[in-house]
Amino acid sequence: MTGPLSHIRVLDLSRIMAGPWAGQILADLGADVIKVERPGVGDDTREWGPPFLTDEDGKRIGDSGYFLAVNRGKRSVTIDLSSTAGQSAVRALAARSDILLENFKAGTLERFGLGHRDLQLIKPDLIYCSITGFGQTGPRRDQAAYDFMIQAMGGLMSVTGERDDAPGGGPQKVGVPIVDMLTGMYAVVGVLAALARRAETGAGEYIDLAMLDVQVGFLANQAMNYLLSGREPRRAGNKHPNIQPQDVFRCRDGHLALAVGNDGQFRRFAQVIGQPQLADDANYATNDQRVRNLSALHTIIAEELSRHDLAHWLAELGRQGVPSAPINTVSAVLDDEQVKHRELVRQIPHSVAGVVPQIAGPLRLAGATLTYDRPPPLLGEHTDEVLAEIGISSPRL
Repeated sequence: MTGPLSHIRVLDLSRIMAGPWAGQILADLGADVIKVERPGVGDDTREWGPPFLTDEDGKRIGDSGYFLAVNRGKRSVTIDLSSTAGQSAVRALAARSDILLENFKAGTLERFGLGHRDLQLIKPDLIYCSITGFGQTGPRRDQAAYDFMIQAMGGLMSVTGERDDAPGGGPQKVGVPIVDMLTGMYAVVGVLAALARRAETGAGEYIDLAMLDVQVGFLANQAMNYLLSGREPRRAGNKHPNIQPQDVFRCRDGHLALAVGNDGQFRRFAQVIGQPQLADDANYATNDQRVRNLSALHTIIAEELSRHDLAHWLAELGRQGVPSAPINTVSAVLDDEQVKHRELVRQIPHSVAGVVPQIAGPLRLAGATLTYDRPPPLLGEHTDEVLAEIGISSPRL
């Protein structure tokens, strides 16, 4: 069966990460996603390397890994949005689209006659999603933003990393552009909600999505901890602020990520490490007390776990249903039997490289098999094809 969004067309005017991530998710679900790029230059991330796609001799023959990670399933069209002809082409494409994604600075597309109100006149049921750093309103609306700076100013880095007085202490960003990715996911949620509403009312929608809003929203328990207590959340390394014991512990030959989530799991954990009395100790019997008395508890656990190898603890904890895991490298993750079974690494035919590797999306739908048969496009690869669909033959725009 075709993807659940195979009847939907998306006009993707976005670049970098948040918008393209949204576009790729929609493409994975079967939508026809048309990516509009600057002639001769394209999306900035095409050059965000190394590494780049190379041939067997290591010669570059394609785009950066960054671009290849977020643009599969799309058709690339090169159009100069500053030209009258280019603007007319975008209007024609919008008239045939269900969803438009864009992440220009606030007001930019309005200057080109391509803002929401402009396109609503020619496509009243268009779902128009604007992604910016700070939204369409407020004192920062005109400022540019990148994931790193939003992680910093949005509070995430204040609670990520070791405390200042610990080895390696200081604020840290998350190892992937998490704000961009979550903003892209919220964009997908928003446009799908708007599609559902449109099916009932026939009306389009305008979505104003800001990266800072997303970051503040997913401060989640850390923000609520502050609102309830008035105490500033602090960096605590890998220690969970609300649930214990959850931390990284050194074993004899490596590190173990321990994620005890409730009192029953703690009782089984205490038995595994040879300290069953801990589960009945008033200082540790409940999660509330374990959090309050974490320093002493952490010392006991660290001493016990240091006595055996990682494999020993993984096996013993696994048998007792106590959540724990090794800290895998990326290569180890991709070589994991579960990851292989779920076919998360795919090879897609590519017009230049032969094949290009991809990490498949996580969605599994019983009634619709998602396919990955369209690789990240070359710059302008589909310009003639797409423009012909709207009656434009030449010249390129």
